[in-house]
Amino acid sequence: MPSGKILVAQGGGPTAVINQSLVGVTLEARRFKQVERVYGARHGVRGIINEDFVDLTQETSHNLELVANTPSSALGSTRDKPDLKYCQEIFQVLRAHEIEHFFYIGGNDSSDTVRIVSEEARKAGYPLRSIHIPKTIDNDLVGNDHTPGFPSAARFVAQAFTGANLDNASLPGVYVGVVMGRHAGFLTAASALGKKFPDDGPHLIYLPERTFVLEKFLADVKATYERFGRCVIAVSEGIHDVSGAPIASLLAKEMEHDAHGNVQLSGTGAMADLLCEEIKSKLGIKRVRGDTFGYLQRSFIGCVSDVDQREAREVGEKAVQFAMWGDRDGSVAIKRTGYYSVEYELLPLEAVAGKTRVMEDEFITASGTDITDAFRLYLRPLLGSGMPDAFRLRHSPVAKVRDQG
Repeated sequence: MPSGKILVAQGGGPTAVINQSLVGVTLEARRFKQVERVYGARHGVRGIINEDFVDLTQETSHNLELVANTPSSALGSTRDKPDLKYCQEIFQVLRAHEIEHFFYIGGNDSSDTVRIVSEEARKAGYPLRSIHIPKTIDNDLVGNDHTPGFPSAARFVAQAFTGANLDNASLPGVYVGVVMGRHAGFLTAASALGKKFPDDGPHLIYLPERTFVLEKFLADVKATYERFGRCVIAVSEGIHDVSGAPIASLLAKEMEHDAHGNVQLSGTGAMADLLCEEIKSKLGIKRVRGDTFGYLQRSFIGCVSDVDQREAREVGEKAVQFAMWGDRDGSVAIKRTGYYSVEYELLPLEAVAGKTRVMEDEFITASGTDITDAFRLYLRPLLGSGMPDAFRLRHSPVAKVRDQG
């Protein structure tokens, strides 16, 4: 006999809108009479293993709406990357609790976890419906026009570089801003969306989709500085050399590694500092400053795209509808229609799991250091309403009158 229990969890890096998806699942599921309990796993798959559940059925709709508008992961998250044995244990817990619908909000690794759990349930003949709900600020899920969390992070990056450019114009020098993105440069490319005047920065953009050559970088900076008297640079944390080795690991003597064995690119200012030191020592430019945006861009509460909020809610709602009315597992995907509207599809898990999308060539200029108008048209509607604008004085010079003799 059906138990009427569903479980939802959040995995990977938090975003400004991931709770919209959580609330979308919870409220939509409570509309179906066959659903008796909506459980939430605290700290993602680790919470499933530990049977650390909370009963979301007891949350008021009002409080859920307040949580939906709050960034970060309300249930908590994890960086655990489950292997087959881990996923088998997840399935055993789900079966023990008679969970019939499993929703996991996350990125590439999360989609792969859902795929393995789905396969384990199928092999065991257990009636489990497993749905992956997309989330990642990197925008690197295949099969999606874009991914919830990315538009809000992109809005933050665009506004941050607008401010950095204004600062740099006031006190000219070289500014380097390092943005998240190990394999995909979408977020770094968003830095260009705040440009208004021809000489606005970022003047140079470096993405992981193109090989980074230090000598070419220094030549680009030198030429830009000589042209404008200043230079604003956006750099992806994932830039690499021709062999694929991260530039951060080549410039630094010692680098931390994350739980997956990858070079630690976020949460440290090493990349910005190292590039700034190269500019100072090789080009002789004295005023050189660098920032690492790090975790600020993920859950910044004052900079959220209303479009992102709406779509993050809808992917949660659609996940429940696909689960309740469909007869297959899958990953919810956003598809763009018209200049700006979207529809939602359920893709096979194997079409998404473990795969990485990178920026399309049409979005990157031939020089490899800027983005095209095609990317601007792609991103602008995602940033939402009310983007701030910057203006300049119209300098009308006054003739000098002091005797120059």
